[in-house]
Amino acid sequence: MKKAYFQIRIKQVLLQIYGVSGKKSAAGLHDIRCMVKERLHMEYITEKQAKKAIIDIGQRMYLRGFVAANDGNISVKTADNEVWATPTGVSKGYMKKKMLVKVDLDGNVLEGTRKPSSELKMHLRAYRENQDIKAVCHAHPPICTCFAIAGIPLDTPVLAEAVITLGNVPVAPYAELGSKEVPEMIAPYCHTHNGILLANHGAVTWAEDIYEAYYRLESMEYYANILLITEKILGKQNRLTEEQIDALLAMREKFGIRRGGRPVREH
Repeated sequence: MKKAYFQIRIKQVLLQIYGVSGKKSAAGLHDIRCMVKERLHMEYITEKQAKKAIIDIGQRMYLRGFVAANDGNISVKTADNEVWATPTGVSKGYMKKKMLVKVDLDGNVLEGTRKPSSELKMHLRAYRENQDIKAVCHAHPPICTCFAIAGIPLDTPVLAEAVITLGNVPVAPYAELGSKEVPEMIAPYCHTHNGILLANHGAVTWAEDIYEAYYRLESMEYYANILLITEKILGKQNRLTEEQIDALLAMREKFGIRRGGRPVREH
């Protein structure tokens, strides 16, 4: 199965990137396969792009009120064993590139003069748990955090976009801030969901792209706001039917979103 998949991907990449058919050429099939394998593994953004994105997203988090003071953290994987991340004790709205730190997947500092956040262990666990994950965002969006404090998951099917992009957002059990228990709590969800609420803490999202990870955080807060207003203020929700949910999940698959879970129509 893997061999057949790889052969298909070779042909696709050759057609799309190198403009050849995938048949033997003067360079030889072996050399072509080596080039394609190398290209297929070039999935990481550059360090320059990563640092620029972290600064940009930190400012967005701060301006949207997702973080206060020095809350939150952002990380991007730029190589198999290299991650750029926000440091501890710095406002995400006022970071500079020179403040960022590069670590390996064990948390050892490879570059930078500041200490990484103690919560970075949560990010690193996500990267080790699922190699498809390339970026992680953690913040305290107010409404999401209220749901996390109340122990209420975001899983009611009232919004089509939320079904596609998030599916459902469970609440991970409480763990002490910065402890080794926090990574353990998120590990079970890294292959099945796109983000979770951290009990009595906040929210964390991940994705194959740094901006997608951040947008999922925005979507999660918007979804929480919709649920709060429709259920607690308006007191009425017209929930999507199982057939409508099925159709949206099929759309999710077409969009290439591989995780998310299924929302729960009846509680």
